[in-house]
Amino acid sequence: MIDKEVASAAAAVADIQSGAAVMIGGFGTAGMPDQLIDALIARGVGDLTIINNNAGNGEAGVAALIKAGRVRKIICSFPRQSDSHHFDAAYRAGRIELELVPQGNLAARIQAAGAGLGAIFTPSGYGTLLAEGKETREIDGRHYVLEYPIKADFALIKAHKGDRWGNLIYRETARNFGPIMAMAATTTIAQVSEIVELGAIDPEIVVSPGIFVQRVVQIASTTSHALAA
Repeated sequence: MIDKEVASAAAAVADIQSGAAVMIGGFGTAGMPDQLIDALIARGVGDLTIINNNAGNGEAGVAALIKAGRVRKIICSFPRQSDSHHFDAAYRAGRIELELVPQGNLAARIQAAGAGLGAIFTPSGYGTLLAEGKETREIDGRHYVLEYPIKADFALIKAHKGDRWGNLIYRETARNFGPIMAMAATTTIAQVSEIVELGAIDPEIVVSPGIFVQRVVQIASTTSHALAA
């Protein structure tokens, strides 16, 4: 019987080792798998490469990982904002490496990994510092930059509901990067608000099929995270 349920966030992340590349879903705090991140911090691993849309907000989530000194490199599109002080301090001190990727390119490169593509050509970044040292081509009169897929050992994502096979649905904008990250990682771990019986999710509305999800853990939303569910 296929059953991808795990009992706790700690059990879900128990095999993530130091040096791993970890995708973390979320756009700001919307769709951020906070409890999985907390469990990863408690696990004590470090030297991580984190792929996320931004470099953390306030004191929780990715910001907490950076504050704890667990992140060697971050790949993101929006590293600086008013409450990204932990990244800012670590970067200025030379404790963290940054790979800056335009947001559309970030999504496209993750999608490319999930689709098994070798590389993509994108117009974003052409003629800027982000294109330095990269192959460029002119196609139908437009200039493009060669970019390679972004893949990871693990993806930590947050969904609204799942079943024991790993089929997932999301809640509104909390969907964001979760579905494409699920396809681009070797092991996808989904934090959900509710695990339902098989058949309770209409197959027509499944967003992430279970084939892309290896573990599901039910964690009820707390008051502080309810709006980001």
